[in-house]
Amino acid sequence: MDTRRIYEWSELLKVLANPVRLAVIAELLDGPKCVKQVRDLLQVRQPNVSQHLTVLRHTGLVGFYRDGGRRCYYLTRPSLAEALFAFLGRDYPVVEPQRSVPPVGTVAHDGASASPA
Repeated sequence: MDTRRIYEWSELLKVLANPVRLAVIAELLDGPKCVKQVRDLLQVRQPNVSQHLTVLRHTGLVGFYRDGGRRCYYLTRPSLAEALFAFLGRDYPVVEPQRSVPPVGTVAHDGASASPA
């Protein structure tokens, strides 16, 4: 595996590991929104929203355009955002390791009963 690529993924996951940023991305899945709209939807102070949008913009997850004096943001990678929420929404069962020796009192593959040594 390419070490540089792993580092890039790690940085992306750090950016995504913030509840406000995830909420912003979720809201932008519905379409572009200006900062005031995001602020009102998330009930977060405007400077805080702006800081999170800047981080998301620097990682290439969102872009913006000007609408008069307002900045409106949109997802630049909507497929990634959709895949992220699909991944997070699934239930992934915990897998237990396979035992190399059957537990005591069970039947081994060869039909013999496993017994304590």
